[in-house]
Amino acid sequence: MLQIEKKKCFIELGKFLSQFSLDNNKKNDSVLHNDLFFNDFVALIDLSQSHNGWFTPENVYFSINSWAEALTEENLDKWLAEYSFNCIQDDANGTKTVGLILAGNIPLVGFHDFLSVVISGHKVLVKTSSNDQKLLPFLANYLIAVNSEIENYITFTDGKMENFDAVIATGSNNTARYFEYYFKDKPSIIRKNRNSVAVLNGTETNEDLVNLGEDIFRYFGLGCRNVSKLFVPKDYNFEQFFNAIFEYKDVIYYEKYANNYDYNKAVFLMSNFKLLDNEFLTLKEDSSYASPISSVFYEYYENLEDIQNQLENDAEQIQCIVSKDLISNSIPFGKTQKPELWDYADNVDTIDFLLKI
Repeated sequence: MLQIEKKKCFIELGKFLSQFSLDNNKKNDSVLHNDLFFNDFVALIDLSQSHNGWFTPENVYFSINSWAEALTEENLDKWLAEYSFNCIQDDANGTKTVGLILAGNIPLVGFHDFLSVVISGHKVLVKTSSNDQKLLPFLANYLIAVNSEIENYITFTDGKMENFDAVIATGSNNTARYFEYYFKDKPSIIRKNRNSVAVLNGTETNEDLVNLGEDIFRYFGLGCRNVSKLFVPKDYNFEQFFNAIFEYKDVIYYEKYANNYDYNKAVFLMSNFKLLDNEFLTLKEDSSYASPISSVFYEYYENLEDIQNQLENDAEQIQCIVSKDLISNSIPFGKTQKPELWDYADNVDTIDFLLKI
């Protein structure tokens, strides 16, 4: 199966996904196989929170909309243009089987790896997380309906992964040690815990800080691209920050988030930590990057050069840096959960890895 044929499948998938939004699911008669998939997908979205309490309709639709925007012919061509795929042929010597061990922290979190393996010409062997077992197999079935040949490249497994040539595994720092040992004889990408940070200087507009709230609260802060740490100048006034993020106050009405807020706040207070609190988010001064759900850490700085050096030294712990052009390679506020196809997790070029196995 030629890459151009696979690319067409994903473009059709993008068109299919573009029909769904939180406010209105609207059929487009030009989309393929709506008679088979449209209503079932709506039902699956409606049931997602029963499968995983964190997968609210708002967050599932956000993920779907993000992929609908990404899976266009223009984006796919721009992403793939810099690579040469001549080394992979559809024969025993070129095509390999790549095992994927997926996380389940946010909806469709492993889709980029799935897309990368299939579009590069390899076969994918997927072990989904118990927290996200429904969405990706559904989308795979849509791809197969578009072109049945693609089924030869996609396998899902519930048991032990066997008969694969390389692996991409995502988990915690603890599971990463297990993965590194278990897959030591295979080419691999092993992803560990990472966090994202924001660097502020006090000149941010209210719109900037509202957008920062999106980076903090989207997916309840469960993703590695969520901002969990703020760097602020000495004597920074948090009043404007708290006023801006008040827009996200309804997050406290989700039981799982509220339980985490109550628990983590109680732990902090019992430990006599000084907190800033607005009744749905706590801010704690802390040098760590990984804050618990419903809390963001902050740290004061004296000059930006020190922060630039610190973030460069700690690059293996950082996924995204958000700022108003204060730090090199930072991204704008509100963009952490809208990565492009060429924005690779952990800054590891997945396609380059796949072309070399």
